[in-house]
Amino acid sequence: MKRIAFHDREREIKEIMNILDSEPSLITFVYGPINSGKTTLISHLIKELPDEYAPFYVNLRGRFIVDYEDFLNVLFEIDEISGVNNVTEYSKSILKDLGAVSGIPIPINLFEQIFEKKDKSKDMFKYIEQFFMQISKTRTPILIIDELQVVGDLKIDGLLMYKLFNFFIRLTKELHLCHVFGVSSDSLFIEKVYSEAMLDGRCRYLLVDDFDSVTAAVFLEEHGFTEAEKAVAWEYCGGKPVNLIEMIYADNRERIAKDMLKTRITQLKDLLDYLDYTKPRIMIGDDEYMVEKEDIVDILNRFVDTEYIDDKGLNRPAKHLLIKDNILFFDPHTGVIKLQSRMNLLAIQEVMKDEKN
Repeated sequence: MKRIAFHDREREIKEIMNILDSEPSLITFVYGPINSGKTTLISHLIKELPDEYAPFYVNLRGRFIVDYEDFLNVLFEIDEISGVNNVTEYSKSILKDLGAVSGIPIPINLFEQIFEKKDKSKDMFKYIEQFFMQISKTRTPILIIDELQVVGDLKIDGLLMYKLFNFFIRLTKELHLCHVFGVSSDSLFIEKVYSEAMLDGRCRYLLVDDFDSVTAAVFLEEHGFTEAEKAVAWEYCGGKPVNLIEMIYADNRERIAKDMLKTRITQLKDLLDYLDYTKPRIMIGDDEYMVEKEDIVDILNRFVDTEYIDDKGLNRPAKHLLIKDNILFFDPHTGVIKLQSRMNLLAIQEVMKDEKN
């Protein structure tokens, strides 16, 4: 089986290592277009970290979370060990064998105690803080929550997200105890995070974007692409890693690129056809808005002659729908809106020609 090796990302790795080399003080939000390689970057970094760090990685992707019980089951890695009565005792017992784990280790009896509490969040945060306090005596804890937006709208006695943010602030800015990374491809979520007053001066943002042309060319050359094949790959896929990898596995690389574009064109046409028959509803804050086809077309038309636009004058419900459907990517840090992929750009330019004719 052909395996794709991790490629480049030297800038992002250097930036993250600079963060880890300093005292924990800010929450780091890692964001970028869908399938740009954020999780791959984090996974690679975890494997390469020196022993002085203790990473705890939680991936919420594909998890069905509707209440605290669900969240607890994802957040913690339950240890069936018995007879452990306190966090200090447990932390000391596992520290020497602690590697990268998919969750925060907890003995089953302590987990059940939290599970049975009425105010689960209070005891959950108390356990994590005490656990990290013990770990930090010999190693630097790193908490990474991937696909953080999954719990963005979860409400139990208020939004869980705000409780998490407050706790993250305590771990970083107040206690300087643990590095915290929140990872997300959802730019609506990142926009919401960016506007939160409670996070002002308490977080930083790290963009993991698609490859630039030079990086993409080197990546493809490592996998035997000719100059002509590299040109085709960039024309159809740009620097989107997932699309480039699909071309690497293909027998006929130009054909697979054209097939991917045909599929994207069909999907976009289907969306516009769908809007002829119904008006989707989008929640913005606590209010619901209908999305009009003409507003969608207006936004898409702006990409016929350019790859980037700004937020000025865009219909917000239409913009939110296009971001939600992974057609647009909005970077709140720069205010720039672009397509999620080169494939989307080509599809839109093709479909908009048909709409005008």
